[in-house]
Formats: sequence, structure tokens, C-alpha cells
Amino acid sequence: MAATAVAALKLEPEELTRPYSPDQFNFASTDELEPFRGVLGQERAVEALQFGVAMPRPGYNVYVMGEPGTGRFSFVKRYLQAEAKRLATPVDWVYVNHFDDPREPRALQLPPGEGTQLIADINQLIDNLLSTFPAAFEHPTFQQKKNAIDRAFNQRYDKALDIIEKASLEKDVALYRDSANVAFTPMKDGKALDEAEFAQLPEAERERFHRDISALEEQLNEELASLPQWKRESSNQLRQLNEETITQALLPLLAPLSAKYAENASVVAYLQAMQVNLLKTVVDQMVEDNRSDAQRRRALEEDYSPSLVVGHHAQGGAPVVFESHPTYDNLFGRIEYNTDQGALYTSYRQLRPGALHRANGGYLIVEADKLLSEPFVWDALKRALHSRQLKMESPLGDLGRLATVTLTPQVLPLQLKVVIVGSRELYYTLQDLDPDFQEMFRVLVDFDEEIALSDESLEQFAQLLKTRTSEEGMAPLSGAAVARLATYSARLAEHQGRLSARIGDLFTLVSEADFIRHLAGDALTDVGHIERALKAKADRTGRVSARILDDMLAGIILIDTQGAAVGKCNGLTVLEVGDSAFGVPARISATVYPGGSGIVDIEREVNLGQPIHSKGVMILTGYLGSRYAQEFPLEISASIALEQSYGYVDGDSASLGEVCTLISALSRTPLKQCFAITGSINQFGEVQAVGGVNEKIEGFFRLCEARGLTGEQGVIIPRANVTNLMLDERVLQAVRGGQFHVYAVSQVDEALSLLVGTDAGTPDGQGVFPEGSVNARVVSRLREIAELGMEEDDKGKDKADAS
Repeated sequence: MAATAVAALKLEPEELTRPYSPDQFNFASTDELEPFRGVLGQERAVEALQFGVAMPRPGYNVYVMGEPGTGRFSFVKRYLQAEAKRLATPVDWVYVNHFDDPREPRALQLPPGEGTQLIADINQLIDNLLSTFPAAFEHPTFQQKKNAIDRAFNQRYDKALDIIEKASLEKDVALYRDSANVAFTPMKDGKALDEAEFAQLPEAERERFHRDISALEEQLNEELASLPQWKRESSNQLRQLNEETITQALLPLLAPLSAKYAENASVVAYLQAMQVNLLKTVVDQMVEDNRSDAQRRRALEEDYSPSLVVGHHAQGGAPVVFESHPTYDNLFGRIEYNTDQGALYTSYRQLRPGALHRANGGYLIVEADKLLSEPFVWDALKRALHSRQLKMESPLGDLGRLATVTLTPQVLPLQLKVVIVGSRELYYTLQDLDPDFQEMFRVLVDFDEEIALSDESLEQFAQLLKTRTSEEGMAPLSGAAVARLATYSARLAEHQGRLSARIGDLFTLVSEADFIRHLAGDALTDVGHIERALKAKADRTGRVSARILDDMLAGIILIDTQGAAVGKCNGLTVLEVGDSAFGVPARISATVYPGGSGIVDIEREVNLGQPIHSKGVMILTGYLGSRYAQEFPLEISASIALEQSYGYVDGDSASLGEVCTLISALSRTPLKQCFAITGSINQFGEVQAVGGVNEKIEGFFRLCEARGLTGEQGVIIPRANVTNLMLDERVLQAVRGGQFHVYAVSQVDEALSLLVGTDAGTPDGQGVFPEGSVNARVVSRLREIAELGMEEDDKGKDKADAS
């Protein structure tokens, strides 16, 4: 291949990176900068979030889409908190006892800040009740009226017995009474007879006594026939007296509360219901109850003290709630239970609110992957958003698995914005599989993974570093350190004209560099600290790549970096282990022989080749046919493999190396092993961009450097990837010294010419390749194989005709 042609493909050192200079930043340290409160380079996402938050109609909930580490969560939370401060504070909610049906607690709505105040007022009322009762029933006026009722009953009872007693004395019969019974006893000579004396009386006299006593008992029954009515009248009078006493005692206690909450009809109604219930329970719970004051107080609180669902500061603005563990109970609340001798019981005071209660009237932030992994939650959230009602219930109730009595609290109105933060994959999956998703989450906030480079974005980049270091209590950064971080960010973005939006990775590096600075006792974090932090991270995560390199140097993994071979070339792969990615050379081999099997992808045949890799191999057939087999059928059998790969292989970045290896095997032309190659091709032989190009180049460079740089070694990449180059300084130094080279190609023939060392051959106007060129030898070999196949077909026909 002509030197001029090689030089045209070779990249200059300045094309291999775009380092940022301290001169691009007009400050000595980040202490001189103003803080940056926005989100770097995400204008589209910011506008979408502003629209979603401002849109008042239902269904405009927000899905924040992007990769972790882009600052999406922290920005969304800050923005919502700022917006929430400008909104009205939502109302407070408390649950109270529904005295007519305790299984259905009622919800009371109060202005913000008054929920806790109502609870305090009711608790003070309970204190007043305990000090008022039973003292109200010990007052002399009450005792006089109670005694008068008891005395009236006793007088009627005594009067009836006096009549009977007078009649009995006339018949020589004595009347005896105690607290429970009335009895008659015969008398003789004014003395009551015992059973022995009565038995000695003449039979006629005994019979008379029996008749007289029987008549007296009938008369007694007649006189006391009205006794139940007297009891009832007395009990009614006593109950009325108790109610009047309780009412008179409660009036000064409840009147101030009724006046205080006069404008809140629900609270006034509750106080009235509470008064009615107290008429029934005061005597039992506070007068005739032998429990201690603490026990009686707990009993009163269980019946009357409201249970706070959600309370707000009066001027706190709308709530912003992030639920990190969105289980059903954590979102929708739960009903707790106590046990009593093995039996479960609950009350309105056992209701525990969830994140939706706390966020009602404001914003709820949840993570999509955690939300969707919890049972029952997604469907329940959709129901709540659709109905705009917040219902507290056990999800097991619908399954018939709840084996105890539970509560049905009053449903609360629900008005809030739900903001889901998740990945692109989850967003598109929900769109495809859930028809309700698009109706309820109509606003997409899409965070880009890269930031377009400009003077403004560079300045904001530095301001963002200033903000984070100040917030985290780290030392300021020098201008050189900021420039190095910008270079590192461009490397993460794999683009010379962009910065990475993975701000989280950048801040991790800054914090590690600050730790190194702290150990060194320096005041500023400088570029040296950044470089040491980068090297330390590479050392920590470099065990696997170092082991693979050792295996290559030891000959366990077969990779040649010198000489030439037929049907072999060095491909480039990227391995990701944990949070590190590194390039690894891999030998691509191809064999060709007559037959009609076509190109066999060994990786696919053994189920190691993933779909995209298999697609790349199948494209080779299209390229070979259109390029070389226009005048005869493409009848070959070929096998292609990525040698010593024992895991799944994906991606089509090996297809350029595979086609060159296949052409080498067809033409029996050796390929230089001092090169490694990466690139994808289409059916027209155009070379397309691939990913991980920096790691791939550096992976092959490390092997060549370990074996000794010869000045011939290099890497062939797609020209479309030149803008992605942000290579390590060690590679750049070797390129500057002429010890290593990077070539960029646009067509298969360009890569083939580099690997072969001579021009691959350009067809003339009739499509004929120059005699002796690689491409001409390929056509010649394919023609031979096709003719051989046709001869075999003719022999088969002749045998068939003869038979």
C-alpha cells in the first residue's frame, strides 16, 4: 500500500483526544465562582418538568427518564421543593371514633396546623373530664336529689308492707323482712312460733294459720304488684338525674371547644356525638370504674382522642415526599392490630398513614423499579389516581386472606402529583404493556446522557463543581483540576464535543481526590490529586484486566502482535466488570472450503452469539455476494469464530475484522498481526461506528507495550469514531513518538489494504479488479468454488440419467 494512502488513513496525535486546558477557565480556584443551582445541559428535561408540575389537570403525572448518576433525582427533588413553597399548605386530616359504628372511623378535615391543636384540645378535655367526674356525683345537690328518689321508692315499698303487716297482726301472724325477702310466721300469745312449737298445735289451728298466711301472701302480691313499675320509675328518674348532672358538668367543658371550632361543621358534629356518647359512658367509665386514673385516661383516649392522619405547619407550603421503600403499607397506610388473650382487635387509633397521605396536596416521588417490584402497589396506585380517592385497606382483603375483623376508614379525597423516576427500558415497557400508563403519566421528563459543549456549559460545569464541593465540605478545586475533570467527563461521554451527564461518577472522583488531598495536607484539590485518584481506582478495579493481560503474555490466550497469518486477525472487545470497563484483544479466525453451507457463525451455532452479533455475520454474505459474485453464484462454506471466547458475544463491532479474515482465507493472503481492528460494516462495505472505542484501543496498546512497541503496531477503527476518541496519555505519548498508530477507515478495502500491506484493488468501469490484487484473488477463488459446485451438480445429473 502506498505511503501516501497509509498516511491519509493515519490519525494525528491531536485527533486522538481533546484535552481541556486551564486557560479555558478564567479562575484560579472554584472559590471564585458563584454556585450553580440548575441541572447541567438538560434544558429539554427542565422545560418538561416545569410543564408537568404547572399543569393542573388530572393525568399529568410525571415520569422522569434517564440513567442513574445524571442528577435527575436530586434536581427533581430540589425543583419540587422550591415549587412547593409557593403553593398553599394542604389541610390536616384526623380520624375519629364513629360511635354508632366503630368499624367505620370518620375523617375530619381541618385547616393546616389545626389537626394537632384539636388533639391537644381533646386531650385537655379528657383531663378535665377526669377531674370533673366522679366529683360531680359527689356534690350535695346531686346526693340530695338521688336520696329523694331513693326515699320516694322506699316509702311506697314500706307503705305497702305496713298494710300487710297490720293485717297479719290481726291474724296472729308476724311479718319478717330483710333486704331481699318478706316472710310470715305464726304467733301465739304475742310470740312467734318455731317449727317444733307450730307442730304441737292442734291440726285445726295449724290449718287456720296456713289459710291465713296464704291469704296474706296473696294480699302481699297484690300490694307489691306495682313494684317493677316503681323500680322502673325510680331508675328513669335516677338516669335522668345522672344525664342532667353530666350535661351540666359537660357544658362548661364542651362549650369553649364548640365555640372555638364553630366554623368547622364536622368538628362541631363530632363534639356533639361525643357529648351524646359521654352520657352513656361516664357512669361506667368514671364513676363505677375501679381502675386507676392512668387506666381510665387511656380508656378515654382510646374512645375520644382523634388520631392524626397528616398534619402540616400552617405556613409550610405543599409537601414533597420521597418514599424510598414503596410497599403497599408504606404508600397507602395500614391498619395495625393488638392482641388480647390471643384475639386480634383494632380501633381507629391503630390507623397508620402512608406516603400518599403525607404527600396529599403536594408531590410524591418514587423510584419505578422499586414501585413495580412490590405486590399490589401498581394497580392500587392507578386506582387511587383514577378515582382521586385515598382508601386505606388491607390488600389481602380482596384475596379473602384476612381472617379477622378490620376497619373501613372513611375515604379521603386525593389530589397530588406523582413523579416516578426510572429507566428508559421501564418507561417503554410500561407504555407497551399497560394501557393505563399513558393516560396517567402524560409528561415525560427525559434526561440526556450527554451535554453539548459550549462556553456556557463549561462555565456551568465549573459552577456545579463549586456547588457540590461546598455542600459536601470539600476543598476548592484549582482551574487545572477542573480542566482535568472536564477531560474525564468527555471521556465518559466518549465524545470530543460533549460532556457526560453522569454527574454522579464525576462527583465520586472529586470526593476520592479530595480524600487524597486531605492526606497530603494540601489546601486545594489540584490536577495531581485527580490523576492519583484515577490511578487508584484503576488499580482497585484492574485485577481482571491484569489477569487477562498476564495470560496473553504467557501464551495462554493466543494473540499475535507481530508477523502475518492467513485467516487470522486481532479483533477488539470490551468487557464490563462491576463499575469498570476495559478493552481486550480477541483473535478472529476464518476457514473456507467448497460447499453450500454459507458462512457459519460458530458463536451462534453454540448459542453464545447474541442477535446483534449474528446479524453482523449474516451481513457478510450480502457484502461478499454484491462485491465479488456478480457473474456466478456464491457457493462457499466458511466458518468464523471469535477464538477463546467462552461467554456470550454481542454487538456487531467484529464484523469488519471478520470480513477481512474471511477475505484473507479466500485469497490465501496473510494479514499483519501487528494490527487490531474494530468496526461494523453494512452490505455495501461501508464501515460504521462502534462503541467503547477508547477502551478497545487502550486494551491492545497495553498488550503491545508489555511485549515491546515495535513502531508498526496500531489499531484500525471506523472513521465515524474519530470524534469519540479521548485516549489515555500513555497512548498519546506512544503515538507522538511513532511507536503506535491509530488508523481510521471508511471502507472495507481501506482496512484490508492496511492489514495486507498492499492496495486491495479497485475495480475498473467493468467491475474487474486489477490482476494479482487481493480482491482479484477472491473473485478467482470464488469462481473456482462455484465451477466446482456446478461440476458436481452435472455429475449428479449424469448419474441420475444413467439410472
